[in-house]
Amino acid sequence: MRLSIVIATKDRASYVEHALASLEHQIAAPSFEVIVVDNGSTDDTKAVTERQAARTAYPVHYVYEPEPNRGKARNAGIRAASGFIVVFVDDDVQIPPGFLAAHEAAHSSTNLVVNGPILNVGGYDDRPKPSAANYSRAFLCTCNVSVPKHALDAVGGFDENFHLYGWEDTELGVRLREAGMRWKFAWDAYIWHIKPPNENTLEVETRKAMEKARMARRFLEKQPSQRARMATGAHALNLLRAKYLLPDSLLAVFAGLATSDDAPAAIRAFARAQFLDGMYTRELVRVLDEA
Repeated sequence: MRLSIVIATKDRASYVEHALASLEHQIAAPSFEVIVVDNGSTDDTKAVTERQAARTAYPVHYVYEPEPNRGKARNAGIRAASGFIVVFVDDDVQIPPGFLAAHEAAHSSTNLVVNGPILNVGGYDDRPKPSAANYSRAFLCTCNVSVPKHALDAVGGFDENFHLYGWEDTELGVRLREAGMRWKFAWDAYIWHIKPPNENTLEVETRKAMEKARMARRFLEKQPSQRARMATGAHALNLLRAKYLLPDSLLAVFAGLATSDDAPAAIRAFARAQFLDGMYTRELVRVLDEA
């Protein structure tokens, strides 16, 4: 087996079904298997996975990890993988026909972490091509990345103490880089990331921002470098901004504009980004002051 695709999921059976179905249409792909790690779902994720396994030409394996924890789920996927290269994708993706072939082609040596463009779209029928806006210097992003299994095993996989949303993939990327792995961005290995507006609400994104700020503290405890402080926003100017330039009244204005049907789309997007950044940064100050 050449590739093992690991999909960690929780209570998103319909997304998993679409992701698995899109893998049926791969062109010129090497041998591959799919491992769906059910991270404590209460919906019919298991039934959907088993139904897809019965009808697909490629092997599909179901793994159950009861504790909701992204690191634990993906580590379970790594343990179950028999492929030389592990490909991580999210459950809410549509996978283009050339995706696996592109990841395979990008591994021209054995010490590469390969990332591809992530194209956020509103639905499954929206399938743009990647552009310069989709370029990222992130060393490892689990929505679309492939890593040799031996490299993941050598560094111990994901840190399972990142029990909330955020930074667990970044922290693993740091350890892989320190172990001598090199980074590569493969433009042909792009993926569509499904983000319906009715699900990607301000409330949902605010919860993620708050959790990410809490996990930033864990990341900084393990990686107390200036580079990590810049990445997390835990540098002096940003922390001062959070303490003195982000009052409740300003964040309330941003929240109102972000959710207003009367505001232009560009204004709503700007206000949303500013509100989420403000909530993240203020929570980051709080958790760092507790340390």
